[in-house]
Amino acid sequence: MSIGILGKKLGMTQIYDSEGQAVAVTVVLAGPCSVVALRTPEQNGYSAVLLGFGAVKAAKLSKAQRVMFEKLKLEPKKTLREFRLDDVKGYTVGQELKADLFEAGEKINVKGISKGKGFAGVIKRHHFGGQQFSHGTSVEHRHGGSSGAISYPGRVFPGKRMPGHMGSDKVTVKNLTVMAVDVENNLLLVKGAVPGAKNSLLALYKKA
Repeated sequence: MSIGILGKKLGMTQIYDSEGQAVAVTVVLAGPCSVVALRTPEQNGYSAVLLGFGAVKAAKLSKAQRVMFEKLKLEPKKTLREFRLDDVKGYTVGQELKADLFEAGEKINVKGISKGKGFAGVIKRHHFGGQQFSHGTSVEHRHGGSSGAISYPGRVFPGKRMPGHMGSDKVTVKNLTVMAVDVENNLLLVKGAVPGAKNSLLALYKKA
């Protein structure tokens, strides 16, 4: 339960640290995010800050969302996300959160949707070894083999690793290091890779 910010993955590059070592980093456009609403225990039963990110035409929003932004006198936002907190004191509707929420050297958690891989077999999806390539094996080289028992229990147990849709899952990568912060352009350089393709939505959380 910690504050964070919404952002967009711009891609990867590399920088050099103080020791001259090349470090792979992900460039993230972090904000600016507007505080759209505050959730309080008295009204909602929990504490949270609702943040909006990304410009969008009002015509593309639902009527309820358009009316909400008009009442708040805020620019319409494409994406809305709640960040659960212990207390919302210090936050006001209309306040902007930017990249300066983080500082170089800080550890953060990053959430995103991983790249979709489509339908994949057990070797690609679950790293199965496959069948042997000799001694009479025919056509079954990349198959998963037997998927269940015999007449008892006569079924395949739930959770069995099998071929299926791979990727496009919610993924959280923890303890990533912020290598640099560009406050002027709202950019963060995060060490290593983060989930998702270029231009995909990310949620960056400060470590509690």
